[in-house]
Amino acid sequence: MSTENLTPDVAHEIAVGEASTKKVRRRDERSPAMSFLLHFGLFIALVWSLVPPIWAFLTSLKPNDQAITTELKIISDPSLNNYVHVLTETDLPRWFLNSIIVAFFTMLIGIFLSATAGYAVSRFRFPGHKQLMWSFLITQMFPMAILIVPIYNIFARLGLLNSLGGLVLAYCTTAVPFCAWMLKGYFDTIPIEIDEAGRIDGLSPFGTFWRLVLPLARPGLAVTAFYTFLTAWGEVAYATAFLTSDSKKTLAVGLQTFVGQFKTEWGYLTAAGILVTIPAVIVFLLVQKNLVAGLTAGGTKG
Repeated sequence: MSTENLTPDVAHEIAVGEASTKKVRRRDERSPAMSFLLHFGLFIALVWSLVPPIWAFLTSLKPNDQAITTELKIISDPSLNNYVHVLTETDLPRWFLNSIIVAFFTMLIGIFLSATAGYAVSRFRFPGHKQLMWSFLITQMFPMAILIVPIYNIFARLGLLNSLGGLVLAYCTTAVPFCAWMLKGYFDTIPIEIDEAGRIDGLSPFGTFWRLVLPLARPGLAVTAFYTFLTAWGEVAYATAFLTSDSKKTLAVGLQTFVGQFKTEWGYLTAAGILVTIPAVIVFLLVQKNLVAGLTAGGTKG
């Protein structure tokens, strides 16, 4: 571009703009060596993350006497006998149903309580709203092992021990504070003008929240659903402490029956472990479109 007919100030601005554009382009370019190191590091990370589940799947296809061997042989004579055994000769279907019930209601109650609490603190300035959010954050500092005893005593007095409903409430005490804090940050990114428009149209505060704000908060709700589901699906400590009968066991507790004092049935254990991961994978596939947006939204505005 010719700058002969331009004023000195305009020519200087054009030159500065062209120089900054060139710098940005050079910054985005990578040398072959750096590109190789980057892709090699990603490949190592991929292999590191895939080897354990692949090895568990291959082990589930082996007989128990071949699960642990000193021979450098990945697999021979694969069969589905371990899967047939755990599905037909153990209480795995019952454990599976109990885990589905607990995880579903934990997710449902967790989403409702987290969303309403996060929205209330984000939009309303009631007395103690800051202290409420700080209390949510402080509860995350306590290890789960410390909370087992007080929750156990409370459930014993309320008659909630050895019940799936009591286990759902126990999981909500862990999931709701974190999710409420996260959704509060997400609701802060939604313009308050939307709430004002809803009130002008005659909606109540809950109607504005339900009909206008929640549809815009789908990414945050997806993260909440995924987190609450995983909290209940793979948890062991609460389920072991609060459930005493075999009919109320969840999957995480039931898998311990394959681990004996002197022998571990690795074939049955890995087969059941592979089956346990299927619902978690399904939930992840359902929410993956909104997962990244929900995790990053609200990170710079609190």
